[in-house]
Amino acid sequence: MTKKKEHIFDVKLFRRLFQYIKPYKAVFFGLLVLVILLAIFGAATPKLTQFAIDDSIAGVNPDKFLFYIIIMLGVLIFQTLFQLSFIYYAAWLGQNLVMDVRVKLFNHLLRFKMKYFDNSSVGVIITRAVTDMERIADIFGQGLFMIFRDLLTMFVVIGFMVYTNLKLSLIVFVMLPLLLYATRIFQKYMKKAFEEVRNEVSNLNSFVQERLTGMKILQLFTRETTEYNRFKAINERHKKGWLKTVWYNSIFFPLADLSSSITIGLVAWYGGLNVVLEGSVTKGTLVAFIMFIPMLFRPLRQIADKFNTLQMGMVAANRVFKVLDTTSQIDDAGTHIAENLKGDISFKNVYFNYVEDETVLKGISFNVKAGETVAIVGATGAGKSTIINLLNRFYEIKDGVIAVDGIDIKEVTLESLRTQIAVVLQDVFLFADTILNNITLSHPEITEADVVQAAKDIGIHDFIMSLPKGYHYNVKERGVMLSSGQRQLISFLRAYVTNPSILVLDEATSSVDSYSEQLIQNATDKITKGRTSIVIAHRLATIKKADKILVMDAGEIVEQGTHDELLKKENGYYRNLYEVQFLKEEVA
Repeated sequence: MTKKKEHIFDVKLFRRLFQYIKPYKAVFFGLLVLVILLAIFGAATPKLTQFAIDDSIAGVNPDKFLFYIIIMLGVLIFQTLFQLSFIYYAAWLGQNLVMDVRVKLFNHLLRFKMKYFDNSSVGVIITRAVTDMERIADIFGQGLFMIFRDLLTMFVVIGFMVYTNLKLSLIVFVMLPLLLYATRIFQKYMKKAFEEVRNEVSNLNSFVQERLTGMKILQLFTRETTEYNRFKAINERHKKGWLKTVWYNSIFFPLADLSSSITIGLVAWYGGLNVVLEGSVTKGTLVAFIMFIPMLFRPLRQIADKFNTLQMGMVAANRVFKVLDTTSQIDDAGTHIAENLKGDISFKNVYFNYVEDETVLKGISFNVKAGETVAIVGATGAGKSTIINLLNRFYEIKDGVIAVDGIDIKEVTLESLRTQIAVVLQDVFLFADTILNNITLSHPEITEADVVQAAKDIGIHDFIMSLPKGYHYNVKERGVMLSSGQRQLISFLRAYVTNPSILVLDEATSSVDSYSEQLIQNATDKITKGRTSIVIAHRLATIKKADKILVMDAGEIVEQGTHDELLKKENGYYRNLYEVQFLKEEVA
């Protein structure tokens, strides 16, 4: 198999990145003008110095020396102003561009299927959205325009050198091919090194993020030493990746400085002999060339340095665009807008699998009438939570039809469908924000008064007011300032305040105190009243009150009926489950 040729600079990738510059074209072209002016003004200083020496110091017009000094001072002032403008607006362009890309990336991530997040590391995604974005900004702030400026400076300097003295120019040009070749080799290896560095940065971020999130588990199972050693190994790989870049820099930059010094020595030797013996080279020309050489070699050295920045940015851009190119969105081609649903739900021969060839739901069929409460029971892994995920279209079914009010949910717009369905999950997630904002999720049409009234309706207003600052109490990250029962109560209120047509509850009262459990039970009774409700049941009270019970096992509905109907089945799955799991609860 032929190995694909690796390009040092990905033109196609850069062309795609360049599309984001269009809203800022005026600034972009303004920067190009500044680049040209900086190159011309920079190369003009040695030439003015030559004139000052030959015409005034060593010439016949000493009175003109002040004139040259004033001109050079003017050039310096303008050069400084241009440089300040160039640095600021190059960084400004980079930050604005990366803001647009970051917003687009986040908007893209918001619409991904849950399957994408199931298979992706949060730490890696954070790296793409934060660290990689800063490297992209550096492409313009510290990379592209700097390289362009240095290249243009080199060409202007070469033009001035050839115009001033061809022989001295040829001496300088002898060293250029060697340095250009070294620069190309350096760029090639630096690109590989930076790709390795970015991979290790992602691994490091992912590892740290997951361990900080799961710190309680690590400490409970005394895994501190093991995780410390694993972190050391990852950090060692990260260090080695960076040391490669340091090693390449330590070879190239001294080589560039040595080339510049040797060239200055050769010019000084050859030009000095001509000044003394032949007089074919003026003193001003010799001084000008000694000034020109650093201006020619330093940009080449800086180009290699800035190319490092450019390479890191291009590697980061490639990784970000891979996420943007990922087609993991749920197909939202439906045109029907769901409003005030009655709440009829129908699953018809639904098949689903999270992983290919591992079927989770095997031809599930059931109907829920408007206003009914349906409880789903079964062992762990039977497929109960999957039904919730599919009703909200977090995943695409493999076969079958799921309908609400007789309409296939694929024909309903995602936003309107999910607006009509409220879900209270077993694992409640709260943001590091106030209780009020965690309930409304910043919905503009839900006021604080609405939230307070809803809390009173389901009986949890007093609980909230008992907290410091009440509804404005900050629960911190993941709601750590609240108990599991309190978080569950907040999630009930969050569902209730949206006034949904369909309610899905994954009850989680097994690990809460009796007081919170009673509040949750009262809240459950309140918010399910008059609504179509699907409840993954963990408590006997909910099961008994349900209009219908679906009994699941290994991805199939093995029984369905009311509590009393199912208990009458000899050796029935539900009866056995009731006697083993629920009867002891009733006796207790």
